[in-house]
Amino acid sequence: MVFPVLVWIVVGGMSLGASILATLIVLRSMRARAILDQPNDRSSHKVATPVGGGIAVIGVIAMEWMLVWVLDGAGNGFTYPIALLVILAVILAAVSWIDDVRGLSVVLRLLVQAFAVLIGIAALSAHGRIFQGLLPYGLDVVLTTFIWLWFINLTNFMDGIDGITGVETGSISIGVLLIAPFAIASGAAIGIFLQPSFGLFGLVVGAAGIGFLIWNWAPARIFMGDVGAVPLGFLLGWMLLELAGSGLWIAALILPLYYLADSTLTLARRLLRRETITEAHRSHFYQQAAIRLGSHSVVVVAILALNIALVALAFVASAQPQMAIPALLVAAALTAILIWYFGRGGDTMSSNEQQ
Repeated sequence: MVFPVLVWIVVGGMSLGASILATLIVLRSMRARAILDQPNDRSSHKVATPVGGGIAVIGVIAMEWMLVWVLDGAGNGFTYPIALLVILAVILAAVSWIDDVRGLSVVLRLLVQAFAVLIGIAALSAHGRIFQGLLPYGLDVVLTTFIWLWFINLTNFMDGIDGITGVETGSISIGVLLIAPFAIASGAAIGIFLQPSFGLFGLVVGAAGIGFLIWNWAPARIFMGDVGAVPLGFLLGWMLLELAGSGLWIAALILPLYYLADSTLTLARRLLRRETITEAHRSHFYQQAAIRLGSHSVVVVAILALNIALVALAFVASAQPQMAIPALLVAAALTAILIWYFGRGGDTMSSNEQQ
């Protein structure tokens, strides 16, 4: 179903307003119940801060995705599996909330995430064909599962300073919104049919993330917590995989490129140092920059500037397929420059932190 522009404006405004209000309600509730993230020597904050703001963000996204799904289903017979995705996201949020409050084993968390991803693959328009037939069906599913699981966890890993998750969520989602028309057309050409409402789901997530950002900007008054970061990674991962499955895999790679680069390089460095990768740390490039520069805001603004460029490059790669590879190379160069700038002096700081 093709929605009129007014519907897009109303839905986006509702998501933004509801996220702002719901986050305020959760903030007051967590403060009253003393559910606080206490600072320690591995934290990037110095004051005990309420945690759990993701409850508001995921709650708003779940309700609005269901609303769009119902409205869309009036004309399409509920062909898009949004209800399944929402249920899986809520399950991930519930398990992650228990982990936030009481703590759960890494194995149990990964098992739940793998369960959600394996079922969620059935909700992909191109399930088993994300790599456009270049790989056998089974290998395609295995690699898609691994990629989706990694994206869920890197979204959680990267939620380490004020404002970063709201900025990244807003950037990727707005990118999905802008690229959605190209994905719909590209997918149709290879037999992958995305609904016209696909971009509307990106709008909802982006507006909800921006609404949370108002309360999470430095100095943050509330943190998202795993309860928000994990299901957000799941939903953002679904949208990016939909882009990839429609044939726009380069755009799907460009949009989250900073998150992919920082988290993957940091994991590789920690493995080379034989560190326990499940333990909390402050060795991400953005964390090193926040320590060195003494400001969360400066770091996040730099990431926002890069993300604006990445969204523009992803748009170019989608609108002009012959420019996709050059756009990817420029995106990689810009990301590498920011990673280098953030990481200057990082080895010294990491060794000092370990002493």
